[in-house]
Amino acid sequence: MTLAPSHAQTEPQKSPFLAFTNWLPRVTRKTLPADLSAGLTGALVVLPQGVAFATLAGMPPEYGLYAGMIPAIIAALFGSSWHLVSGPTTAASLLIFTSISAFAEPGTMNYVSLVLTLTLMVGALELSMGLMRMGALVNFISHTVAIGFTAGAAILIAVNQMKNFLGVEVDRGRHFYDTIGYLWNEAANISPVAIAVGMSAILLGLISKRFFPGIPYMIVALVGSCLLTALLNDVFAMGVITIGAIPASLPPLSAPTFSADVIRDLAPTAVAVTIFALTEAMSISRALAVRSGQHVDGNQEFIGQGLSNLAGCFFSGYVATGSFNRSGLNYDSGAQTPIAAISAGIFLIGIVLVVAPLAVYLPKAGMAGILFLVAWNLIDVKHIRQIISSSQSESAVLAVTFFSVLFLDLELAIFAGVILSLIFYLNRTSHPKVAVLAPSRDDDKRKFMEDDDRPECPQLKIVRIDGPMYFGAVASVIEDLHRLESKFPDQNHMVVIASGIHFIDVTGAEALANEARALRKTGGTLYLAGMQKGVEAQLRKTGCIDEIGEENNFRSKTVAFATIYDRLDRSICETCTQRIFWECGEIEKPAPDAKIPAPIVRPEPEKKRVPVKKAAKKVERVLVLVDLERRPRETLEAAAEIANEHNAELALGGVINWTVGHGGGALALNLVSEDLVASLRGPARARLAGMAKDVGFEDSLSLISTKLDTDEATIELVTDWHPQIVVLAAGGIFDHGEGRHVSYRTPAGRTEVDIHRFRPQRKRN
Repeated sequence: MTLAPSHAQTEPQKSPFLAFTNWLPRVTRKTLPADLSAGLTGALVVLPQGVAFATLAGMPPEYGLYAGMIPAIIAALFGSSWHLVSGPTTAASLLIFTSISAFAEPGTMNYVSLVLTLTLMVGALELSMGLMRMGALVNFISHTVAIGFTAGAAILIAVNQMKNFLGVEVDRGRHFYDTIGYLWNEAANISPVAIAVGMSAILLGLISKRFFPGIPYMIVALVGSCLLTALLNDVFAMGVITIGAIPASLPPLSAPTFSADVIRDLAPTAVAVTIFALTEAMSISRALAVRSGQHVDGNQEFIGQGLSNLAGCFFSGYVATGSFNRSGLNYDSGAQTPIAAISAGIFLIGIVLVVAPLAVYLPKAGMAGILFLVAWNLIDVKHIRQIISSSQSESAVLAVTFFSVLFLDLELAIFAGVILSLIFYLNRTSHPKVAVLAPSRDDDKRKFMEDDDRPECPQLKIVRIDGPMYFGAVASVIEDLHRLESKFPDQNHMVVIASGIHFIDVTGAEALANEARALRKTGGTLYLAGMQKGVEAQLRKTGCIDEIGEENNFRSKTVAFATIYDRLDRSICETCTQRIFWECGEIEKPAPDAKIPAPIVRPEPEKKRVPVKKAAKKVERVLVLVDLERRPRETLEAAAEIANEHNAELALGGVINWTVGHGGGALALNLVSEDLVASLRGPARARLAGMAKDVGFEDSLSLISTKLDTDEATIELVTDWHPQIVVLAAGGIFDHGEGRHVSYRTPAGRTEVDIHRFRPQRKRN
């Protein structure tokens, strides 16, 4: 039977405000102790971080703690990640300070009011984007922008805290280079006591990280510097400057400013903070999801972050987003559900009530030392080196973002990095690769390869278009095609391998129709082979398929070339010496003086295994379709047994799934760069080769399909390999029914392949 399309079963869409009902069933008596333990650890870690980050943001210290309470609870309740912990972060705090300090004095009530208003605006933007299902937009923000921004932010943090570390007063509003110059001129006023306290925090933090990795280093540095300050002030009366007492109370109610002028002034900052906060939260949640095997809904995460900031601004919390170190610690501490993040916010409330009075001993120089350690950890040296050595365009994005942070406003730095990365992306997608192909004489399957030295058919030009055919890319594609037509005018027949075209718009469809008309005027024809269903549907909607011709559209390359061969000028074929297709050996009347080589005969594969028994049906090739979710090793072992039994060659087939879910949306292959396509094929083949080696078939072939529909992928793999038996896992992604055969078209007609289903047995406990 012919494979039928598969239809994924989807659950009824729940309200985005009932997201917690998705993970509540995971909460059990076994998970609760682990979650509560992880939550307590998180509360202890956020205590020094909240104070440090609030200081960095120009807010009173207690506001950093408030940002780790209610916002963390709301984000965990309404987000989709099991392990993401929200609260104050370094980058968001620095962005707030540099933006709001231009309008008010840091630490004043007016400043706090503006920050709360900014938090409200950020929350509203995040919630709106989530409800409009715009989660996929985060994919267009290059990770390089975040790396460049945080590296630049690290420099600003260090320079900004030098005044507290050295005990020197510096006017606010200075650029980092002005601050360095000012501190140099004020060298005579540097306080050795402040440096000693700051260095104690740094040394205690480094020693803790090196020798006691299980204890949060910031807590050790904070407690140690506080004890030293108490000794210096109470015993020696050294006058070390401290932050002062923190109110031992629950988060007080607060209200942002609803002034149209204020909202207008803060709008650019709100957009920049939203972009960076969502990028930070989504990158963390997805990184943890890879480790935990969870699916993260980007739209729901937007909603959770938005609700957390909307609630936070009324409970004295400033902008909260996902925290890299607290989320990673939460996962490493054994958290199983969002109960861990919720309990961390609750525990923090209780801890603040107990330890807040002790903040009177918290030195500013000690906090500066802690922030120096934070800044150092922000510089991702490994990835910076990787970017610089691997990509010029990404290096440019990194440099522009980094230096924009240092010399421009921070929100402008984010916009500059994002815009430049989008420009490079659009430039790549607007120049799809047009590759000239020819069949390989060295390959038994005669696969089409890119090689200028390979012989081509004198009448037929074979090209493959890799990339979308939209209005921005059409000019580049048509220019490349016309260049080939001008260089090789005798090849007036052209077949376009269209499997790499994953999106086409009206302009692209009309361009193909115009190309078909142009070739027809020269006596040639445009053929299309292997089009995806969506592309073919668009050609039909525009009516361009009629201009190209239904008879010139083929689902597979095998059928295409078998049909096209019969349409070529036989008089040219009779004198041709290239013989690049299998069909070329079937010419009945060659020219008597032509030097025609013998038809290419594909050699029988070398048999290296002794058959167990003689097969009733001649089997030379076995194809196993590997489903990584359905006991792949057992399925592969069953296929290897069949191949050994028939003394047959074994090939492994797999698919690269290009659909990255974002709730109701998806990021398809047309939004994926060519470099990523090439980079993923190699690892996919290597993985299949490693699996084959494990079962004793080191010389097997690894086939990879990028079809989004697995029934189309199956047909493509079967057509490429021509097996007699297909082995697959019952109920897996390749199993589309209970039929025993899959049929496909060949030059000789339709051929059937036997299907052997392996039914994995459930493991007993």
